[in-house]
Order: sequence, then structure tokens, then C-alpha cells
Amino acid sequence: MLFDSHAHVDGPEFDADRDEVLARARAAGVQRIVVIGAVGDTGSAERSVALAERDPQIWATIATHPHDVEKMTPDWWAVHERLAPHPRVVAIGETGLDFYYDHSPHALQRECFERFIELARRVNKPVVCHIRDSDKAPAGAHEQAREILKAGGAPALGCVIHCFTGTPDDARAYAEMGCYVSFSGIVTYKSAQPLRDAVPLVPHDRLMIETDCPYLSPIPKRGKRNEPGFIVHTAEQVARSAGLSFEELARVTAENAARVFKISAA
Repeated sequence: MLFDSHAHVDGPEFDADRDEVLARARAAGVQRIVVIGAVGDTGSAERSVALAERDPQIWATIATHPHDVEKMTPDWWAVHERLAPHPRVVAIGETGLDFYYDHSPHALQRECFERFIELARRVNKPVVCHIRDSDKAPAGAHEQAREILKAGGAPALGCVIHCFTGTPDDARAYAEMGCYVSFSGIVTYKSAQPLRDAVPLVPHDRLMIETDCPYLSPIPKRGKRNEPGFIVHTAEQVARSAGLSFEELARVTAENAARVFKISAA
């Protein structure tokens, strides 16, 4: 059983063939999916929850991506407050810090990150984090994120560092905090040796995998729209880097996702 812990299948990229995409995922062994309701405005959160309500093997998260926090209004916050306690919502996220694209001011990203962690604490749900550093040093997104997570008590709630793109030292530091570290299709790219080096530094009980579809298709699907069934290729690479068989990697990452999201065993 494979568990895609981070997918955006609610989006318009899948409107024409969503049912077929989900059928292909299940045929590939992907039995469970968490859909991330955090792209653009709160329509993403609403769509993700609606999709989770219709399918017993899909769950949702809600938040506003750090790219978009400059656009947030009180009405957006009201939607998140309303949806956060929903029984099909298993986490708050993706939230965090993105210093690579700088679509929203850093100070506002930090403020909203802290506020989403506080919301997660009130509903007792884990936090899914998007942390991306600048390619210009010093930037410090990962260091600042760890400080905010510690101050907000996020590791005790459960904390997933999604689509990990930091250094091996960052991976070790997150794991030592008790965070889960999730690897996407990027780990299959020729240029991503530092990510492959990071995998064995994460204890097996903190490893997760994801597609982040429709983005970041793994090799050999790179250049195509990503979809949950493609997680097989990411799992194969993470298994090699972790020194596990494919079956062991599938089992432990599915167990870890179920644990952090408080989903009962299949």
C-alpha cells in the first residue's frame, strides 16, 4: 500500500479526468491520498474538503500557501476557522516560509505561519509545512521555520516538512525535532544528490513520500502532468537511498502518514 501524503488533485488540472487519475492511482497501489487545500484562494480548501467527503480513502488539509498570504482577507481566515475542525480535515497546511520566489513579504509569511500553527493547536491537528530557501545566502528559511515550529509547539502536534528541498543537515535537524520529512519526485532528478544524501539521515519512522501533483513529476515521467500513481517512481528511489526494499518503504511511509494524520490502519 502506497500513501500519497501531499497531492493537489482538487485543482483544475484534473477537472477533465479526475476519476480516471484516481483509478490509475489505485491500480498502481496508491490506496490513500491527502489532498492539500491551500492553493490560491479558499476555493482550494473548499474543493479539497468536498473531495474528501466523497471518497473514504481521501482526506484534506486547509490553509493558505505562503505564496498567497499577502492576498488573505478576514473572510479567508473565517473559512479556515470554519473548516479546520471538519472530521475529514487531517492537518493545517501547507503553510510556512518560501524565500525563493518572495511572492509575499517574509514578515507576513512568518506571521501567518505562526497563526496557522496556533489554529492547528486549537483543533489538535498536525501542520504541513512548505519551507523553501532562497538560492542566495544567507536566507535562513529552514532555520527560521524550526524556530517558529518549536515556539508554536508544532512537533508535539505532528509536523510534516513537505517536498523537502533543504540540506542533509536540515533533514537531520527536522528529524531530531520529531518532524516527519517528506520527499517528492525531485529526489529522482539527476541534480538532486543532496536530497538522496538526506534520506538516510531521516529515521525510518519519520520518512514520508508524496507527489505534490500536478507538479514535480518524477523521472521517468518528468515533463508530464504529475499524478498520484507516479509516486511509485519516487518510492523506488527513496527506498534505494534509505536502504530498504520497495515493500518496506511503502509500508513504513504509509504507517508514518497514517500516524501523523491520525488515520486508522487500513
